[in-house]
Amino acid sequence: MQPQLLPISNPNPSSSSSSSSEIIPITSSASAGTMLFGSEDDMAATTRILISPTFEDEMKIETRPLISRTLSYTDTLSSTSGGSGSHQQQQRRRRTASETSLFSLSGGGRRHSFRQNMGRAASDTYLLTRLGCKLLRYLGVGYRWVTRFLSLGCYAFLLIPGFIQVGYYYFCSSQVQRGIVYGDQPRNRLDLYLPKNGDGPKPVVAFITGGAWIIGYKAWGSLLGQQLSERDIIVACIDYRNFPQGTMGDMIQDASRGISFICNNIAEYGGDPDRIYLMGQSAGAHIAACALLEQAIKEAGEGESTSWSVSQINAYFGLSGGYNLLNLVDHFHSRGLYRRIFESIMEGEEGLRRYSPEIKVQDPDIRNVVSLLPPIILFHGTGDYSIPSDSSKSFAETLRKVGVKAESVLYEGKTHTDLFLQDPMRGGRDDMFEDLVAIIHDGDSEALAKDANAPIKKRLVPECMLKLAHSVSPF
Repeated sequence: MQPQLLPISNPNPSSSSSSSSEIIPITSSASAGTMLFGSEDDMAATTRILISPTFEDEMKIETRPLISRTLSYTDTLSSTSGGSGSHQQQQRRRRTASETSLFSLSGGGRRHSFRQNMGRAASDTYLLTRLGCKLLRYLGVGYRWVTRFLSLGCYAFLLIPGFIQVGYYYFCSSQVQRGIVYGDQPRNRLDLYLPKNGDGPKPVVAFITGGAWIIGYKAWGSLLGQQLSERDIIVACIDYRNFPQGTMGDMIQDASRGISFICNNIAEYGGDPDRIYLMGQSAGAHIAACALLEQAIKEAGEGESTSWSVSQINAYFGLSGGYNLLNLVDHFHSRGLYRRIFESIMEGEEGLRRYSPEIKVQDPDIRNVVSLLPPIILFHGTGDYSIPSDSSKSFAETLRKVGVKAESVLYEGKTHTDLFLQDPMRGGRDDMFEDLVAIIHDGDSEALAKDANAPIKKRLVPECMLKLAHSVSPF
């Protein structure tokens, strides 16, 4: 049994200042083999830490609770002063101890709960700080990253009017259920955006947000979730581990677990299990495509146990995604996502091929797998300089060659964030949004009729600020 720590009070306070650090053996037969460690820092608080090798020995030693520095100092004064003040000092100690006990009884529960909350907040802050420091070691502090961060700050500042309104909806709306647990790993949470109209089961979009595989977060999909829920569509935004907390394999695993949760539990939230769609944006589009293809490979294999099926996904929507990493790695390097970092995210150079859906579907060994894939629709802006639109065009062409129903829908002059942020915040008609809703509601005449009469979306940010945001966007 390992030694345990027990507090005892020093019976002779006046001797505690004799040395800076001492080891005092206890010669009592009941405590043979024990030692006391002392320190000059404890001069005012005349206490010692008892280290005992066995629990039985400790039970033979009479100990007293560790008292505060204030009371210990009072003891010291009482021992040095005359007998006339001893009685007053003892009464003061009893009164202080009594008040402390009553206070702990009355407010101890609340204080304990507060300490727990503060402890969790401190733990989360420490985790984020540690991961941030680790990430900075990978990134370095180069010119490109400095300019990117400055651009990002200006971009976010210009869109603040929209972010405030969306944030208020996210935190205050009863239609948003945040932080639903779907797995046992860190960040295995998802947010649900529910329509106000609860009549009948609703179509569902499982959405995986972007963030360069580094800063993805489920709340980034709150604007899309809000606007789709207004069209009677449930949106589930899936969170996942980012680099350096996880690598590409971890991200795919988290996404697959989130999709599994939705397929198996969405009926409890008013969703239709027969009308589930998978969608991803930017890095999230890549992660979702990888998760879908990996699931199809598992289903085609013999003896593989699966918790969800590709057949449960009606269609896959990719928004501004990249699907051939070998073609994109040099482009990302020129944009500041350096090759060394990107290869670390993808688990080495060989991961660039392994996690490229466009390359993988051309493998002759999995020709029977691609037949399991659902229809694939890829949205992209031709003005996207973060991930060029050729990425979606090439992937759609490759899918069609191997027998998958696929198409790419291009929007002239739209950038990486226009389709996802600026256009939805502009209000009025949003072409990509209307195309998405039309595909989801295809065959539902009642829903299509409601869409035709849907109110025009309100503007969230003035046009001048949107144009400035477009010009300074680092994406």
